Amino acid sequence: MKRFKVGLLKETRTRILILYAALMLSAVGLAVPLFRALLFSRVYERVKADLISEMDEFQAVYDDWEQSESPTMGSLTTVTETFVNDYIPEDDNFFIFLRDGYLYRTNPPTLPMAIGFNSELMDGWQTVDTYLFDSYPSEDPTVGEVLYTVQPLVVEGELRGQFLIAHLSAGERQEVLVGLYVFGQVVTGLLALAFVLAWLGTGRLLRPVRDLATTARQITEADLTQRIEVQGSGELAALTTAFNAMMNRIQSAFDSQRSFINDAGHELRTPITIIRGHLELMGNDPAEQAETIDIVMNELDRMARLVNDLTLLMKSERADFLQVETIDIGAFTQALFDKACTLAERDWQLQIDPQVYAGGPLVADYQRLTGALLNLLNNAAQHTALDQRIVLGCRPQDDHVEFWVSDTGVGIAAADQARIFERFARAQHVRRRSEGAGLGLSLVRAIAEAHGGRITVVSQPGQGATFTLRLPRQQPPVTSPDPLTMRPREVAGV
Repeated sequence: MKRFKVGLLKETRTRILILYAALMLSAVGLAVPLFRALLFSRVYERVKADLISEMDEFQAVYDDWEQSESPTMGSLTTVTETFVNDYIPEDDNFFIFLRDGYLYRTNPPTLPMAIGFNSELMDGWQTVDTYLFDSYPSEDPTVGEVLYTVQPLVVEGELRGQFLIAHLSAGERQEVLVGLYVFGQVVTGLLALAFVLAWLGTGRLLRPVRDLATTARQITEADLTQRIEVQGSGELAALTTAFNAMMNRIQSAFDSQRSFINDAGHELRTPITIIRGHLELMGNDPAEQAETIDIVMNELDRMARLVNDLTLLMKSERADFLQVETIDIGAFTQALFDKACTLAERDWQLQIDPQVYAGGPLVADYQRLTGALLNLLNNAAQHTALDQRIVLGCRPQDDHVEFWVSDTGVGIAAADQARIFERFARAQHVRRRSEGAGLGLSLVRAIAEAHGGRITVVSQPGQGATFTLRLPRQQPPVTSPDPLTMRPREVAGV
């Protein structure tokens, strides 16, 4: 049980909920006193407006009295007493008429002790001789703060009394507190509901993460087919998509490695079997021994070529695979053509577009590029007959250079054109004239891609084939992983 609780606290959804709860409670903690202060402020402004409004009504009556023909104390008493008796004050408001220092009339008729005749406030009101609006903080909780406005009553230049309106704020404050209590109950219920919904919603949102962990635990070397269903959009959907893409790459790499090992083992098994068989059957006859040794050496040479090709393919994935330099395209193509003419007796032709020089030289690995094109030329020689035509050419293409090798040989079926660049792949239904392991064209593709280019083929059976190697004139900076950060960095000198 203790372990379950510890595990629950470590869950991401629990931490998110705790953070959410802390933020919500902090917001509510700040909102309640702010809400309380705002309500009290609004109540104060409303009460003040009511007091001033009622006093304005009395002021109008008082102004009419002052403008009358006989503004005597008797007539003022009558006017004021009539106003106090006839006008109905707002809730918790009191109309108070003071005459010659005495409490003459009130409405309602009974006053609380805080504003009664012997109160401190009453003593202060009796001396007010100018219009006044003020407040008094009473210590009586049933009264609260007293807001009041006073209008002095002057007869023939002599202060004879005061008319005042007082308001006790305890009622409004109690209503505010009751409202805050109800607000607190509602907020508490809403927060509880929000926490439950947040817990459930967070669990649903984090489901891809749990699926990711579950799928990762199910992945083994024997089973790389596990994937996660992508749902919705956003960061978690992007994470799921990235995980599936990563697994596709890993599975592709494992499948490629497995096929590579199987194919390499198959290619090596044949010469090993031949060598072993001849050695087991070799007798004491010197001629037979010489023949066996010759066969063994040939097979060992074939194995060495296979190992060298495999090593070259492995190196093609390294950042230092290319050693680039500036190449004169014309001189390079001519030298390549001279080497090709020694491969076999064919109708060799060279075609160089003069426009290829206009774009400047080519920056590439001279040796790797030579090997790739000689590989294409050698393939063309192996799949053509005596005196058939083989053309080596180059031409400009925007900021790229295209080298092509075209022949009039047997051609390649459409079904084979997509696979001949794979490792150990050969065209089907073609008489084998090469002792290679089917790595030549894959090496050409690796060299082209290392230069930032590509290799393509156009062919029809019986009408020959044209291989086109397209390379950029300038090489981008090569990057290799920094051993400390494992982030790409530029390799100096490239």
